[in-house]
Amino acid sequence: MTLALAGASFAQNRDAAFDELAGRYFDEAVFRFDPAGGTQAGFHQYDARLPAMSRAEIQAQISTLKRFEGEFQNFDARGLSPTATADRELALGQIRGHLLGLESIRAWEKDPDIYSSGVTNAVFVIMSRTFAPAAERLKLTIARERLIPRVFQSARRNLKNPPRVYTEVALEQLPGILSFFQNDVPAAFEHVTDPGLKAEFRETNQGVLDALTAYQAYLQNDLLPQSRGEFRIGADNYRKKLLYDEMVDIPLDRLLEIGYQDLRRNQAELDRIAREIDPARTSGQILQDLENQHPAAGALLDAFRGALGGLREFIEQRRIVTNPSQVAPVVEETPPFMRALTTASMDTPGPFEKVAKEAFFNVTLPDAAWPAKEVEEYMQGFNRGTIVSTAVHEAYPGHYTQFLWVHQAPTRVRKLIGCSSNSEGWAHYSEQMMLDEGYGAGDPKLRLGQLQDALLRDARFIVGIRMHTGRMTPEEAADFFVREGRQVRPVAEKEARRGTSDPTYLVYTLGKLEILKLREDYKKLKGQAFSLQEFHDAFLRQGYPPVKIVRRALLGDDSPVL
Repeated sequence: MTLALAGASFAQNRDAAFDELAGRYFDEAVFRFDPAGGTQAGFHQYDARLPAMSRAEIQAQISTLKRFEGEFQNFDARGLSPTATADRELALGQIRGHLLGLESIRAWEKDPDIYSSGVTNAVFVIMSRTFAPAAERLKLTIARERLIPRVFQSARRNLKNPPRVYTEVALEQLPGILSFFQNDVPAAFEHVTDPGLKAEFRETNQGVLDALTAYQAYLQNDLLPQSRGEFRIGADNYRKKLLYDEMVDIPLDRLLEIGYQDLRRNQAELDRIAREIDPARTSGQILQDLENQHPAAGALLDAFRGALGGLREFIEQRRIVTNPSQVAPVVEETPPFMRALTTASMDTPGPFEKVAKEAFFNVTLPDAAWPAKEVEEYMQGFNRGTIVSTAVHEAYPGHYTQFLWVHQAPTRVRKLIGCSSNSEGWAHYSEQMMLDEGYGAGDPKLRLGQLQDALLRDARFIVGIRMHTGRMTPEEAADFFVREGRQVRPVAEKEARRGTSDPTYLVYTLGKLEILKLREDYKKLKGQAFSLQEFHDAFLRQGYPPVKIVRRALLGDDSPVL
């Protein structure tokens, strides 16, 4: 055997040993405690399970994570391939991020919504995709529903002085959650014919409804009056969260400077485009005109459906990125348990799902009970420009395209561990890139919509840091979204509330700026051989790890991400 072949064989053996460790980690430390995540990923051996979320279980998770942290830390990285070397960093980052959340940030003590929305998601991932016959999935739904009441028992024991906004959000979500179990879950299994199975389901589903109703009363009458806790995670936790989750160690003050610079740049560009449209009017007046150009609430889903075909065709004609599938996502209304904090999202099949390949593009419609003025204000956030920008972000070539590529990622770790600054950064980068490449034929109103969305993400960048380091209240954050982010008031208030429990939602702008810098550096490296499609394909081929890891793979160095 030649020396080269021997070296390759050794590397393969080391990679195989690492993959065995990673497999044990996912089974024992991840999906054991998050079986709904296992279902979502396509591992259906976890489908009948649901954690109790008790303190004893949380402590067991902490102990298991620490054990695997030691195993990954002590695993001899010599001889690993570059991909496996990076995978080891990814696993350690995820473990440390989980431990930070459980031991320091402690949402399980502060956020009542993680219990009610968590159990709802656990049922939703069973009923939403046809990975098995309806009767089989109903059996799995019954198995999980039987375990739901004990989760609320744990919630009552765990929750201690939560922030008032967290309890308010949980209460805001609960009517939709109750409606989900009252209406949506039974409707999903209405064609099951086994009378015994259906009777068993009626019993367990009623038990869930009773438990949810009691939990709602507990939150309203007992927990809300005691909700005086602090939502801010503090500067130290914030820095650690960015380091573990995103592999970013830039000082927070420098990050704020970067955020403000991008905010001012996008504000100036929006004002310039507005002057081109009508120099006699202010940018605010022109933006108001754009906001008034929106579909009726009942036509919103069709407006998104109409946008998708043109985007996919443009990508293919202009050779923007390789599209791994011709199957389009299903556009539908956002599930009830997600509506309080999101206006649009993409729900893609897991990387190991072999049967149910449906992907869902979720859009939150205005509540039917809202007065006409509130509906109109909300719909202004879905104007012609932002509909295109959102469709790019969520579908083509944003989240949907990226997560089709994740199925081709090189390892199990790359399929299962990623980060938001890559996935959200890619989607946000795509909004600007598509217009830069000619989509919309230079329509200035589309550019205004893209810039309005960019300003929303800039405001998130700044607000997240400032709120969680004690320099901004949620009320001041909402005003900032309106004044500096150029957002309508209902969107601003939703965004400020989201930021209290999603501290690092700076990831959109952070990732976009990282990708733009990587593209320029890659272009310099390739010179005349540079191709935008080849760059995008090379980027997506890595999975969705922190951009630091993608830079190393594409450039061969650890040069700064920003």
